[in-house]
Amino acid sequence: MATQRTMTHSCWTCGSDQPHRLLTKKEEDWLKERLGRKGVSEFRLCVNVLDPDTGKQCRNLRTGFTEKPFAKPIKVPVPD
Repeated sequence: MATQRTMTHSCWTCGSDQPHRLLTKKEEDWLKERLGRKGVSEFRLCVNVLDPDTGKQCRNLRTGFTEKPFAKPIKVPVPD
């Protein structure tokens, strides 16, 4: 399986430039339901590892042009 392309963007919850990737199909479906939108392809997910021991990621959302698209951060849950 190919690795998803990541890009470095600023993350307002991490407070620095971090790698972000496109959403998976399952993550897109979750976000569409959460936002009540038909399309969410502009969103990127921060994959910064916050805890190296557990591998916990930031998972905050942003768009390619907007660092803070929501008043409060929306963190995508880890898929089951």
